[in-house]
Amino acid sequence: MFDFHGKNILVVGGTSGINLGIARAFARAGARVAVASRSQDKIDAALKLLGEDNPNATPLGASFDVRDNEAVLAGIAGLHQGLGSIDVLVSGAAGNFPAPAAGMSANGFKSVMDIDLLGSFQVLKACYPLLSRPGVVLQISAPQAYVPMPMQAHVCAAKAGVDMLTRTLAMEWSPEGIRINSIVPGPIEGTEGFDRLAPADALKARVAQSVPLGRNGQVSDIANCALFLASDFASYINGVVLPVDGGWSLGGASMAMTELGQLMAKQGGR
Repeated sequence: MFDFHGKNILVVGGTSGINLGIARAFARAGARVAVASRSQDKIDAALKLLGEDNPNATPLGASFDVRDNEAVLAGIAGLHQGLGSIDVLVSGAAGNFPAPAAGMSANGFKSVMDIDLLGSFQVLKACYPLLSRPGVVLQISAPQAYVPMPMQAHVCAAKAGVDMLTRTLAMEWSPEGIRINSIVPGPIEGTEGFDRLAPADALKARVAQSVPLGRNGQVSDIANCALFLASDFASYINGVVLPVDGGWSLGGASMAMTELGQLMAKQGGR
């Protein structure tokens, strides 16, 4: 349905979970894809999969920490040399761990803020001069941006900032032809983040019951949304924070995450 032949896609954080699923979807749609993350081993594994998804395009990879601005600039510049202009940037680096605010260290809070919010800004700013005009930026956010969740004060603060960054840059950059939107995944099966928040099958089932559609999401649900938002079909969608969650954020998210937060608190968090 979507044709991205001739397009260059960069997925930061694109070596696992939702972000890898997005990268693979673009590769299957014909794009040349580059991925970046901290782990070279994960990059190598992702590149193998991307090469299988699109044998006609050699994927690229770069290892850097989004918290290190000099490393971001060097890594993005290196990818640009091999990739050319970036038609679609997916910014998806994220960090998380469940912990009560009163028991969280300043360094723990700062680490998530630095990965999610500062890291997003540094990636977007580094890519800005390399983006095609027209170009597309997709940020991968989280429901914690607007649904308060126990044991998640750091993530709630960081992702709220990510979504406001999306809105602000949509105002600043769209006159140049750069559209920017946030995708907010709901509970997505088979991802590290969901496994951390709902580690037992019974908890995953409880979350599914709180989703109006009656199921947890799949990585393909988010990947398909990314393809749509990056396509010409979405050419008038800009500055949007879009939940892709089966209606979970309408009320079930708060209820389910409160229950999970209470359970984690009894277990001591970490």
